[in-house]
Amino acid sequence: MSIKLLGAVCIICACGGMGFSMAAAHRKEESALRHLIQVLDHMGCELQYRLTPLPELCRTACEDTRDVVGQVLLRLTEELESQVAPDAASCMRAAVDKVGKLPTSVRKNLLVLGTSLGRYDLQGQMRGIEAVRIQCRTDLEALTLNRDARIRSYQTLGLCAGCALAILFL
Repeated sequence: MSIKLLGAVCIICACGGMGFSMAAAHRKEESALRHLIQVLDHMGCELQYRLTPLPELCRTACEDTRDVVGQVLLRLTEELESQVAPDAASCMRAAVDKVGKLPTSVRKNLLVLGTSLGRYDLQGQMRGIEAVRIQCRTDLEALTLNRDARIRSYQTLGLCAGCALAILFL
């Protein structure tokens, strides 16, 4: 009987852990989008007022944040300085691939940002940054809408699924 009980506890913990990890991923995506918006604001100011070159711009932008956005910008700086790829979009794609686990909306927005950086004149780059900023804010609003209820639902569904599986197996 104790082996069945131990198995039931393991199942409940595993499913509950899955629910809690989904809630944590939701929080992480929201935080990454907030940091990306801050980085875009910084990049826009630097480009508009100081005309900072792209590698230096990415380096100063990643100094402010140490999360996944900062890691991508640090990799982008390394890619741009090593001149492996011919354009910023290819460098951004390589940097995003090297970092690995990025939330989907952040990954998509960073790739769009890479297509506009270094490709156009100043006004074109500013329009590209503004377009990505607007998309980030839209994604962030969608994530924050009913955030608490959604996170509680992930956690509750994980625990309830674990309990249901434990009951089925007992």
